[in-house]
Amino acid sequence: MVSSKDVAKLAGVSQSTVSRVLNNPESVGEAKHEKVIKAMKELNYRPNAIARSLVKKQTKSIALISGPIHNPFFAETTTYIVNYSKQRGYNTNVHFEVFGDNTSVFNDVIEMQVDGIILSSILMDDYIYDDLKNLNIPFVMFNRKHNEPGNFFEMDNLLAGQQATEHLLDLNHKDIVWIGGPLNMSTFYGRYEGFRKTMEEQGLPVSDHNTKITDTSENEIHNVVRDLLAERNRPTAIFAATDSIAIYVLDYLLEKGYNVPEDISVIGIDNTKLSQHHSIELTTVGMDQGINLGQVAIEQLINDIESKNQHLTQKTYPTKLYNRSTTRAI
Repeated sequence: MVSSKDVAKLAGVSQSTVSRVLNNPESVGEAKHEKVIKAMKELNYRPNAIARSLVKKQTKSIALISGPIHNPFFAETTTYIVNYSKQRGYNTNVHFEVFGDNTSVFNDVIEMQVDGIILSSILMDDYIYDDLKNLNIPFVMFNRKHNEPGNFFEMDNLLAGQQATEHLLDLNHKDIVWIGGPLNMSTFYGRYEGFRKTMEEQGLPVSDHNTKITDTSENEIHNVVRDLLAERNRPTAIFAATDSIAIYVLDYLLEKGYNVPEDISVIGIDNTKLSQHHSIELTTVGMDQGINLGQVAIEQLINDIESKNQHLTQKTYPTKLYNRSTTRAI
């Protein structure tokens, strides 16, 4: 994490000068002031003083930084978070990432005054984690998490990846393609690792040929499936790392005249409400019915806010297979 000491070293000034630029800029000469500002920009330094300004008074407001709205998982969790917060007397400022880019969103949140932050948009090595700690207000991660210890609620993504792969292998599929997002997101990383380990335990290779890491938007998923179908030996099964991806896969297959699961099997992860719809009946892996990660996370966050004491809470929920209509034996 960049500190004022780093800024001072790069600018060639003392730490006290950096402090005066931040807190009493009129007391610093123009030349030194410019050096400090330039160093701050080069190091992407976000001063703690700005962060602490968020906690001057209680606002009864919470910031939600969510994964993309096109994913039904995030639509469902957002609805619960907003409604529950309202019941507890809090307004929720909702922000959605644009394919893994939460930088601009977080900068917006920094400028607000909120009592706590709940987020599912964070990378495993995300720099914003240090900024979150420096805010000195409670924050809780759900679904995705950072490598550093902190408050989080997640499903067992490794187990989910193993269970989805084992289901396809039990149906005699060996030519399986995994489609998911960037592996610097804990959800995709865990689900991919579950796929990789299970395949390799059965002596089946995992390579770029059967691993497709991509933007998870509808258009990009369609492009991936189009390319897979054009191959001489197309896969017999697709393991989509989320229900959202699985539904995009199904859309494209059906549009092109393929029958699921007769021509190709598809499995997802998350067990969203949409996956259970009678017109979809997606085979998927998820937590027990009734567990909502957004629910447990927002309850924890508000309890931490009102107790004025953030308790370290880390919860990983087991998963199970929901065997529906989009997979079959070959």
